[in-house]
Amino acid sequence: MNLIWLIQQSNIEKKMEEAPDSAYGIGVVIGSYLPFVVLAGIAYAIYYYNKKKRGSE
Repeated sequence: MNLIWLIQQSNIEKKMEEAPDSAYGIGVVIGSYLPFVVLAGIAYAIYYYNKKKRGSE
């Protein structure tokens, strides 16, 4: 997990240095973290669904 974070962090820093303006930098940050947030949301939804299903048996 740390390896993924280090690779992602270096890519973000490189893109921020090459950014034409601050709006681009905000887009880079959102685009970099959004996939992880979506995956965490899906994982929680699956967990909640299974927890609710198990409780009704």
